[in-house]
Amino acid sequence: MLKQILGKLPKKSSKSDAPDSDGSNSGNNSIHLGTFTNSCNVVSTRLNVVKRMSSVIFPSNNTAGAEMVEPHVSFNDAPNTEKQNLFVSKLNLCCTVHDFSNFDKNCAEKDLKRQALVELVDFVSSGSAKFTEPAIASTCKMCATNLFRDFPSKCRSYSSRGETEDDEPMFDPAWSHLQLVYDLLFRFISYSSLDVKVAKRYLDDAFILKLLNLFDSEDPRERDCLKTILHRVYGKFMVHRPFIRKAVSNIIYCFVFETERHNGIAELLEIFGSVITGFAVPLKEEHKMFLWRALIPLHKPKSVGAYHQQLTYCVMQFVDKEPRLASTVVNGLLKYWPVTSSQKELMFLSELEELLEKINMAEFEKIMVPLFRRVACCLNSFHFQVAERAHFLWNNDEILNFIMHNRQVILPLVFPALHRNTQNHWNQAVLNLTQNVRKMFCEIDEELVLACQSKFEEENSKSIVVAERRQLTWERLETAAAFQPVACVVAC
Repeated sequence: MLKQILGKLPKKSSKSDAPDSDGSNSGNNSIHLGTFTNSCNVVSTRLNVVKRMSSVIFPSNNTAGAEMVEPHVSFNDAPNTEKQNLFVSKLNLCCTVHDFSNFDKNCAEKDLKRQALVELVDFVSSGSAKFTEPAIASTCKMCATNLFRDFPSKCRSYSSRGETEDDEPMFDPAWSHLQLVYDLLFRFISYSSLDVKVAKRYLDDAFILKLLNLFDSEDPRERDCLKTILHRVYGKFMVHRPFIRKAVSNIIYCFVFETERHNGIAELLEIFGSVITGFAVPLKEEHKMFLWRALIPLHKPKSVGAYHQQLTYCVMQFVDKEPRLASTVVNGLLKYWPVTSSQKELMFLSELEELLEKINMAEFEKIMVPLFRRVACCLNSFHFQVAERAHFLWNNDEILNFIMHNRQVILPLVFPALHRNTQNHWNQAVLNLTQNVRKMFCEIDEELVLACQSKFEEENSKSIVVAERRQLTWERLETAAAFQPVACVVAC
């Protein structure tokens, strides 16, 4: 219809709107269009909509024969038949990435892009969008162009992250655009009518891997958005679940055994906390390997404080599903037990108490000897908080029940530590706790306490004798060396 109507109109002169040689416009240009009013309603509507505000027109990608639509037109001004093409056109417009290191540069273009992003988010939120394959492709392309980027060089060390909370977070200057892109990506993935079979061709393994790499961002707002999006991807795209688990495992391996530098371990573990909750029982071997090779070694880095709460939750989810895994986790804790960090010791003791609440008697007996050797060291710690936390294990009724059932093995392991505390520990609170623990053992099995006391005194006497003999041996050696002639070396 449009071509037929335009075909009846006279062609313009090569010099548009220029006067003729006699000083007047051509008579052909004064044709009255009133007779075509009823026939040209469609034409007039389109001419009002298509406002030439820019010389750049973005065609609908991957759409054969699709008409080009001006991207700066508002969705409210566009007819319903053109909104889908306008949606794709706006997505293409937003593929332009601006430099936010200089806020005064390209301000107009930045404002236009931000307005387009706002309109895209509102359009998808309203449920009016139709995610056809061209729209899916354009959405993924726009998100990839804006989000997948190289982070600026790190200007501070990761090693102290999580040890203290004094470090101020670093915020991305482009967040005003990135936030809208993340919002659009989340709404796209959550869209009820999204065809997952089509979307997975564009939201593929490469896209997800680059999305996971963004978790190293120093901006906590970005990591929080990524956490929500990845969780939704894992829930909706079942085909990608094995790849996501494997990719996250690789990130953890690299963090633990190579760099010890990553900003998003806490967020990744928070996602996997809910993922592990959905694992079926009995657990698959792949899932147990994730516990053994990824979660337990995460206790090793210095920055464990940054993610210890999320790590403990993930570990406890495994133990809740299969309690016999508790002994494996305890052995892992003992393997990575901190020697010089009192803060880490406090974290480990707290996690240990939670594990011992879930363990059964058979599993407890497997690990009680190495466990209480370590607890004995903590009882003697000169850091009073560590010593107090170790004594508090006796305040837990479930753990106390395990200890008293196996007191014949456990008391000889911890008695020397309790005795040394009563003799020379500097902190009065620790002395009081030690006396309470000894009193508790005496009330239950005084004969065993006396036997341990006698054995300790006997071993202490032997150690004193050995020390005296060693001292005498060194004195004899020193005396003998004093009477030896000094050898003079004559230079030739």
